[in-house]
Amino acid sequence: MTTKLRVTKALRTVALFEGAKGALVLLAGFELFSFIHKDLHRAAVRLVEHLHFNPAKHYPRIFLDLTEHVTDSQLWAVAVAALIYSVVRFVEATGLWLGKKWAEWFGALTGGMYIPIEIYEVIRGISWPNVTLLVVNIGVVFYLIQELYKKDVGGGPNGAIFDNRKNIRRTNLKEASDTKVVRRYPATLPTRYCRKAIGDDA
Repeated sequence: MTTKLRVTKALRTVALFEGAKGALVLLAGFELFSFIHKDLHRAAVRLVEHLHFNPAKHYPRIFLDLTEHVTDSQLWAVAVAALIYSVVRFVEATGLWLGKKWAEWFGALTGGMYIPIEIYEVIRGISWPNVTLLVVNIGVVFYLIQELYKKDVGGGPNGAIFDNRKNIRRTNLKEASDTKVVRRYPATLPTRYCRKAIGDDA
């Protein structure tokens, strides 16, 4: 049975973030569809020139070389993969927005899978996009794990045991306090005076 968690503003912010990633990848997939049966390499050259990148540099050169050897079938495969990825992200974002526990587990696991890769990219060459992506991803994963832990402790089966223990502890403290109040009065006093005194102290 699906467990519904308390929806917070932070959780919905994470949901919007995941939905935005899905939307960006979906737009990229549709853009790839538009290049099928067209000269992708020429379009890539125009893009590099428009962004004022140096085509002789490392990354622009890799990008241009890849587009030169891409076939239509490969474009179809990448576009379909982008579509599947975006659907998965939209489902996850919807689950997070509604406060579903499975969505938090899924977000924490999938986000954690990218952290080693992002750390490797930062080690290879520090840049603001890489560092920002790593920090944001670590923050999202940490938040989701923290929320899952809090809900398991405070709202799940273990949480119920924890709450029962707290209630038992409060009851024992109250009984001990009432016993101390009764002991302050002589045992020879009538019971009604002791009860009246306890009521006045309360």
